[in-house]
Amino acid sequence: MDREPDAKYPPIEPYDQGMLDVGDGNLVHWEVCGNPDGKPALVVHGGPGSGCGAHARQYFDPDRYRVVLFDQRGCGRSTPHASDPAADMRHNTTAHLIADMERLRVRLGIEKWLLYGGSWGSTLILAYAEEHPERVSEIVIPAVTTTRRSEIDWLYRGVGRIFPEAWDLFRAGVPEAAGDGGLVAAYARRMESPDAAVRAKATADWCAWEDAVLSQETYSGPPPYSGRPGRAQQALVRICSHYFSHGAWLEEGQLIRNAGRLAGIPGVLVHGRFDLGGPLITAWELSKAWPDAELTVIDGTGHLGGPATTRTVLEALDRFAAQ
Repeated sequence: MDREPDAKYPPIEPYDQGMLDVGDGNLVHWEVCGNPDGKPALVVHGGPGSGCGAHARQYFDPDRYRVVLFDQRGCGRSTPHASDPAADMRHNTTAHLIADMERLRVRLGIEKWLLYGGSWGSTLILAYAEEHPERVSEIVIPAVTTTRRSEIDWLYRGVGRIFPEAWDLFRAGVPEAAGDGGLVAAYARRMESPDAAVRAKATADWCAWEDAVLSQETYSGPPPYSGRPGRAQQALVRICSHYFSHGAWLEEGQLIRNAGRLAGIPGVLVHGRFDLGGPLITAWELSKAWPDAELTVIDGTGHLGGPATTRTVLEALDRFAAQ
């Protein structure tokens, strides 16, 4: 399908969708768009807990791609929803999500697929690909993260040096936290409170901080975090704080250390030079450890990207569509 060089593809609707039973009482929502006979691609959303939006479909040529999207456990249209305090988070870990992706691949009869996603999505993509490299054809990542504890510490403490006013408010939201390093765990505990007012206040404080980190970036519409609907906000914060307080159940540096397992998988990494939420150094280190990856640094942009990021991602996906 033809498009303008700097424009995404037109909106499309799914031709198939369903709920995948992944065990432990969890049902994962999935959908498929584009060409049923096209190149398989999986969209892996961020957050964790953001849910997958329709806009992600527009990065793929619908004539050449069979695009699969899914809502990770506890968010979007998957059930039970993490905004419900009764939802059990014990069965929501990185290992569970990797297994869910494999179940979905088998359910859809896909041999290998391209993986696309950024921010937390890139962490999950790398974790899946390093465990199942034979199932991955290519990888495209805008905004690289590996969820090392050092990256979590930067996002919820270190970058406070740039936004001290907002960080003081974020820290004040959990006065019981033992030292600066306990903030994320303290928020995770508050999100498990039986008191709805406690959960609502923790959600608002967390989202205000995340929006502050992105406040120097250009975007249209409501604030990226506090502008979400209330139920989606609560699920996002509960899942984020749950994952980050556990270091995503990954050994420190695991994904970069094991990047050799990605040998032979072509990758495109796209990262904004002024990404304050996920500094460029992570993308740089990953590109050094993964010889088949190309890193493009976009000057003047941050975590949310911009026109140049979109253009680079589209070019990569169009190029891989022919392979």
